[in-house]
Amino acid sequence: MLLKLLPLPAALALAACATVPPMPVAPVEVGIVAINDFHGALEPPRQYVTAPNGQGGTVAVPAGGAAWLASAVDSVRAKYPNHVTVAAGDLISASPLTSSIYLDEPAIGVMNRIGLDITSVGNHEFDRGRDELLRDQNGGCAKFTQRQPCGLEPFTGAKFSYLAASTLKEDGTPLFPATALRSFGSGRAKVTIGFIGLTLKGTADIVVPTGIKGLRFADEADTINAWVPRLKAQGADAIVVLLHQGGAQQPDVDPDSCAGFTGDIRPILDRLDTRVDLVVSGHTHRAYVCDYATLNAAKPFLLTSAGHNGELVTDVALEIDPATHRVVGKKAHNVIVQSVGYTGSRGPISTTPLFPQFSPRADVADYVGKYVAATRDFSARPAGALAAPASGRILGQIVADAQLAATRSAGAQIALMNPGGIRAQLVPRASGAVTFGDIYAVQPFGNTLVTLTLTGAELRKVLEESLAGSGDPHDAIPSQGLAYSFDLTKPEGSRLVSLTFNGQPIDPTANYRVTTSNFLASGGDGYVTLKAGRDVTQGGVDLDALEAWLKTSPPRTVPTQERAVDVNKPPAAAAPSTS
Repeated sequence: MLLKLLPLPAALALAACATVPPMPVAPVEVGIVAINDFHGALEPPRQYVTAPNGQGGTVAVPAGGAAWLASAVDSVRAKYPNHVTVAAGDLISASPLTSSIYLDEPAIGVMNRIGLDITSVGNHEFDRGRDELLRDQNGGCAKFTQRQPCGLEPFTGAKFSYLAASTLKEDGTPLFPATALRSFGSGRAKVTIGFIGLTLKGTADIVVPTGIKGLRFADEADTINAWVPRLKAQGADAIVVLLHQGGAQQPDVDPDSCAGFTGDIRPILDRLDTRVDLVVSGHTHRAYVCDYATLNAAKPFLLTSAGHNGELVTDVALEIDPATHRVVGKKAHNVIVQSVGYTGSRGPISTTPLFPQFSPRADVADYVGKYVAATRDFSARPAGALAAPASGRILGQIVADAQLAATRSAGAQIALMNPGGIRAQLVPRASGAVTFGDIYAVQPFGNTLVTLTLTGAELRKVLEESLAGSGDPHDAIPSQGLAYSFDLTKPEGSRLVSLTFNGQPIDPTANYRVTTSNFLASGGDGYVTLKAGRDVTQGGVDLDALEAWLKTSPPRTVPTQERAVDVNKPPAAAAPSTS
């Protein structure tokens, strides 16, 4: 049999094809720009980030404000030809007056202008109910709340996508899509990132039940682990989780650290599929960057959080190998959104040359300015006086005293305030005057007051419920006359050490009239025993009570000691709550 020889050029071409391997493809770098817990902070929130000063100490850096946040996001994006901007929930609600009075439409407008791509839902996204949250995504002027929507301009909805993998409707499907895919590059250099977005399982315990009727919140780790293989099957080379749950580091003095990390997120993370590459978290309002392998060697992913109120932006870089379909490098850094100095409850906070100072982005500044101008009359109205600045739990005691005074006619003897209901510090002018905008920032939810009867034994149980959990407790802030101490190292249900009313031990068999918010009275924050209260009397709005309390002459004084004391810590005024 004769073999037919190919012409020489064709033979050489075949030989070349057979012997020259394809050129290897370099890893593809993707920048992930992450924020969380913006809470409608359109203007600089008069808060600071604590950071190392390079000399063994720390410096307070004034940070935040939507226009400055936009510039910071732009600066991070500019580093990466491939990038995506994401968030981990609570972009809206618990907001200052400028955003809240317009149903947080301007907060969503800011995120549209910043260029947010994807966010998970947080617990506060449900504050105004399921239908209003759907309007946030889809736009329109349908009215689902007491306030009229589209108050300043038509509302077109979010240009970014909400993800809600664990928020399940009556038919078992997610309220919003569970996942999203984003691809970068082309051909052999194309890589794809799969995103899973969800809120904490305990969301049902920290929002008003009527707003989430028909919804259930599934286990976080089970949900994530169910979606990882599906995303991999769809071609995801990397897996990023946007989870509205978090933790905290101790001490909290470096936004890029993970020292002494604890919190409710840890048991979730310890159960995650090892194919997860990055978890962007939130909820606790704390900043951290963790190589989680240092906490659990079997879980080598990155964990980040950018604090709250737009004070930080997390700059994450993932290097993805398109040949092996896996992440081969990852790093993260929290960028402080240094904006403008201010004078707060702890004195003047000035800008520092130790960190870049951002300029406000003009288009976002103009947009925010339009809403600031529209709310000026509401915000500037006089609302009383306070003798000194107050924040955190000390401010919570003032609020509790105001609620007690407002409901004396209903027989109230005690008032209980939750730390999560205090959203800002209260800093009076030199004259002591405070405005409606000032007090609205402290209490933006518009809760109503409820007075009910509990036995002393039931009151003890309520306080034990407020002390439950492994993270920051929701320990109730009492009005004047009620005092208690607690020990968080003891088992749940036995953490209350002492409890007195007007200096005498609480009688477990006696009846007490207790005032609280409708949120807590419906079992919010885990205060389930309040639902058993009897002889319920409905009262007015919590903010009206605070304004009435502050309208005195001379100005109201600020309590000097906490009434609820952790026996393992010295009493002190705490920072604003982070739930």
